Amino acid sequence: MLKFKESYAKAATLMLAVFFMFACTEEKKPEAPPQQVNVVKVVQQDMINNVEFVGQVHGHQDIEIRARVDGFLEGIHFEEGFPVKKGQLLYSIDSQPYRAEVTSYQSRLAEAKTAYAKAQSDLNRYKPLAESNAVSKADLDAAQAQFDAAEASVQAAEANLELANIKLSYTKILSPISGIIGKTQSDIGEYVGKSMNTIILNTVSQIDEIIVEFFLPENQYLQLIKAIQSTDRMFERNDEVEEKLELLLGDGSIHAHKGAVNFIDRGIDPSTGTILVQTRFKNPKRILRPGQFAKIRIPIDIEDAIVIPQKCVIELQGQYSVFVVNTENKVESRQIVSGNKSDDYWIINEGLKAGESIVIDGIQKVRNGSVVEATVVEFKSQAKSN
Repeated sequence: MLKFKESYAKAATLMLAVFFMFACTEEKKPEAPPQQVNVVKVVQQDMINNVEFVGQVHGHQDIEIRARVDGFLEGIHFEEGFPVKKGQLLYSIDSQPYRAEVTSYQSRLAEAKTAYAKAQSDLNRYKPLAESNAVSKADLDAAQAQFDAAEASVQAAEANLELANIKLSYTKILSPISGIIGKTQSDIGEYVGKSMNTIILNTVSQIDEIIVEFFLPENQYLQLIKAIQSTDRMFERNDEVEEKLELLLGDGSIHAHKGAVNFIDRGIDPSTGTILVQTRFKNPKRILRPGQFAKIRIPIDIEDAIVIPQKCVIELQGQYSVFVVNTENKVESRQIVSGNKSDDYWIINEGLKAGESIVIDGIQKVRNGSVVEATVVEFKSQAKSN
């Protein structure tokens, strides 16, 4: 029994020795140094925020060509896709029925003038006879009535003849403006006119200056107006408004000429919740054509904007956040409310203050609450405009 107790005591002593040995080893293990990260300072500065909207191109004037009288198309007198001048003959419609109508009304006018001349002669003869009581007052009144009716008939015949001549003139369809004409929608021999008024023969567009229209949702319209109102006269009706809008074309290039807003619709369309905005751009080389889609880029001056590089922002399921390094060198994950992008910067509406440090490199390696060794670096924008 004594030997068992001595063996047990030796084993316990050995276990305690081993335990203290491992404890001493762990105490002597060096701690891992803080992770080194690069941070940038949150900047507050004036920014030019470029807001983009998709719009559609229209000619300065887009005039639809329609036939104003019925008839068979007799001739096409232009080359499709080429410039035409104001007053140039475009189409001719069979004019024979309208010439016959003019001749008929000319004959009626001649008859009316003959009747008018007779009535005037009778009235002139009755007047002195009535003064000498050679004819009754009733006969004079009848002659006067006959004269008035004949005069009205002449006026009606003249009006009918004028209308017939107008219809005859409509058989020659002239260009209302100078511009580029498109492809004709009717061939020679087709019946055109008011009964087929849904058919547009062609369209002439004046494109030396083009119009680009786009629709703004109500919230974006309010933001745009508030931002622009105190910075320039972009929306004033004035020929001296500065042209500062850019037009981004479908191939990614920027139109050579800048433009300006020249029209905002009267109100919000309640069915869509949008408002129409119209801009104008010079197009001397006629590169832009009606029907094209393009992006309008509107520069908006923002004073004292909170700005950070886009690469600092983490996006997860529509939520945006950054890693902030506080004064104790601890990492804090913080959600932000972002505004618009400007080149490779992001304007922040809520969540950050000027002067705070945010992680820019090694974002995937840091964790919320970890201690780091922060090195402040300067972010160099890669955008040409900066």
